[in-house]
Amino acid sequence: MIKKININVNHVTRVEGHGNIRLRASDGKVEHVEWQVPEAPRFFEAMVRGRSFEDIQTIVSRICGICSVTHSMAAIKGIEDAMGIKVSEQTDKLRILCHYGEQIESHSLHVGYLVAPDLLGQNSVIPLVASHPDVVKTVIRLHRLGNTWMETIGGRMTHPITLKPGGFTAIPSEQKLRELKKAIEDAVPDLKILAEVVLSLADKLPSFDRDTEYIALKQSDHYTFYHGDIASTDTDEIVPIQEFERVVNEYVLPQSTAKWCKWHRDSYAVGALARFNLNAEHLLPMATETAKQFGLEKGACNPYLNNVAQVIECVQVAEHSLQLIDELLTKGLKPEPVKVEPTAGEGVGCVEAPRGILFHRYVFDEKGLCTKANICIPTGQNHANIQKDFEELAPQIIDRDQDEIRLLLEMLVRSYDPCISCSTHFLNVEFV
Repeated sequence: MIKKININVNHVTRVEGHGNIRLRASDGKVEHVEWQVPEAPRFFEAMVRGRSFEDIQTIVSRICGICSVTHSMAAIKGIEDAMGIKVSEQTDKLRILCHYGEQIESHSLHVGYLVAPDLLGQNSVIPLVASHPDVVKTVIRLHRLGNTWMETIGGRMTHPITLKPGGFTAIPSEQKLRELKKAIEDAVPDLKILAEVVLSLADKLPSFDRDTEYIALKQSDHYTFYHGDIASTDTDEIVPIQEFERVVNEYVLPQSTAKWCKWHRDSYAVGALARFNLNAEHLLPMATETAKQFGLEKGACNPYLNNVAQVIECVQVAEHSLQLIDELLTKGLKPEPVKVEPTAGEGVGCVEAPRGILFHRYVFDEKGLCTKANICIPTGQNHANIQKDFEELAPQIIDRDQDEIRLLLEMLVRSYDPCISCSTHFLNVEFV
């Protein structure tokens, strides 16, 4: 009797946005496997055209409620690049600190609320409240810390209001920074608990390796989320962020309302594992020790390990943030009034979102009005890699029960921590 498998997952759960999984197989052979993105396109590049450079950050932060700080940072850096604006060391450190709060908030949310249920055999985090209350409370504390962190520097926990081209509309007091430092120090035991819990469940992460190109920002002496240029595990070439289009090579497929990307191969991956593979030698001591606990080393190419890399990054950003706060307090915070005169120009801003490298390009006229924009989202860069993972994973697991195959494919999607609706931009795709 021929065994047939037909998997149709409409809208994978525990991810942001809408993505579908399709798989057909007969008698142990995969006939069709596809990652689909049916999310309605959005038009943020069009929204900012004709708007003042002073309005851009406010608009594009709405691309994502989870990564609103990241989009704000990329936009502001793009504006500053276009207009030749230089910022102070204090502004730079405060921005990086604010950005780290979002990394903690997003990574803890994803690992604790969205991935943990898979590792513990549940469909959502709700049953874990009863079965693993201490773990859930730990995740809630870390998630709350990230939100408070962003509010302290960005003015509120999402869609920041203090960030502006050239600096800040307001900076936190030294007392607020001391309180933030104390909160981060108090969270170190929770970070260790999170790592221990994930480590105890690491054998639940599927064993699946696929040789992959990884792309992330890179600096010569720092595990970077904010500065640097574009690096790949496939080449020693370092590409300036201003030339990002020759890296991402966006293209369109009928199965997706989001553009897909490729560089040296048919696909590449961005995100925590990409950053780890390109920067792991620059991890600080606590983060290095956490990586050793998991046995994670540069060259890892199991996409499910992206979640382990997220845990390591939580430790890294906490550790570096304590250093940054000490540096800021030692030097003393100073008011820095900012006045920017608009000029015509074109610029690129790039930062590492929790989900991977993010690019914003803007063109402005002499009045500071935006005439053109291009935004390339991390998840858009990961879509092709998800598809290629599907194509290699499906034949390896096709002899298993259909429900198990479906779960493994869903877990693969979730491992990328996709922000699917963020990745859809200005396309008119007709599904046939």
